[in-house]
Parts: sequence; structure tokens; C-alpha cells
Amino acid sequence: MRKLLYEEILSQRLTNEESINSKRHPVSLMLHNIRSMYNVGSIFRTADSAMVKELILCGFTPHPPRKEIEKTALGAVDSVPWSYHKDIIKAIEIQKSKNVKIIAVELTEKKRMYDTLELSDYPLCLILGNELTGIDNSIIDLCDDAIEIPMYGVKHSLNVGVATGIVIYQAVKSYLNNTENN
Repeated sequence: MRKLLYEEILSQRLTNEESINSKRHPVSLMLHNIRSMYNVGSIFRTADSAMVKELILCGFTPHPPRKEIEKTALGAVDSVPWSYHKDIIKAIEIQKSKNVKIIAVELTEKKRMYDTLELSDYPLCLILGNELTGIDNSIIDLCDDAIEIPMYGVKHSLNVGVATGIVIYQAVKSYLNNTENN
């Protein structure tokens, strides 16, 4: 075994044009009131690697063009379809009008785990909230469901970029596993 050379990795990559025109997984991300531009850039990069359908930025979440976002996104703002909506309620209504299931990534009384997504949950839009306060109850009320990542240690939360990576890859995996078996 050996580590791949940069040139070998680069030869396997899609171009931005190929990425934009490729079939994407039926999973969208909606970020509401994320404070950190570096978190937003990191999420762009994760969204690119997972081939999500789109990234929807809402509220006071910073959006491109910003050098701080570009620093961590490493060009993913050009390969991920994205939009900005000041009003998250309108953004949710747009998704629901497309028959997209809205699922909050938040600790709720329901306790549905992030690895329980089924084919009936797709297409889906995962909402991730503010680094300190999470997702407001008024937004959770508009969601079709909520999922959570189990917390085994002392802390009860993860960095929003880390949490996004966990749930987005599980959502894609669940979708692919469910479509292969049907």
C-alpha cells in the first residue's frame, strides 16, 4: 500500500463543470444563523465531497463571496449549487413545495438517531443551526422530523461543521443502501 500522489488524485477529480452537471444525491443542507465563515467554508467543502443537491444559507449565515469562506472551502463555492435566503421560513416553504422532507439536526425529545433514515425520508433537507443556540423551536415546529447524533461524553454537542460531515455522509449512505436494496 502507498499513499496516492497528488497527480493521481487530481486525475480522478471532476471538474467544476462536470460537478455542477452531475447527478447529485437527493440531500440538501440548510444552514440557519451560522456565525463562523470558517464553518460555512468547511460545510461547502463537505457538501462538495458528498455531492449534495444544494446548500441553502439562511438568516445571518455568511455567504460568498468572502475570503474567509473561500479559505476553508478551497473552491467548493464554485462546485456546489447554493443560494441565500434571509428568511428561513420562506426557504423551508420552497423546499416543502418541492415535496422535500425537512429534518432538523438537533437534540429533541423525539430521539431519532441520525442513522435511521429510510427511503421515505428522501428527498430531504437537513437543517443545521447556530453554533451556540442550535435551531430555534419555531423552526423545529416547521420540520417534518429531527435526527440527532448520540453524545457519549460530557459534552452534548459537536462543532456544526463536524456534525454536518457525520449526518451528510450517513444520509448519503442510507440513500444509496436503500436504493440498492429496492
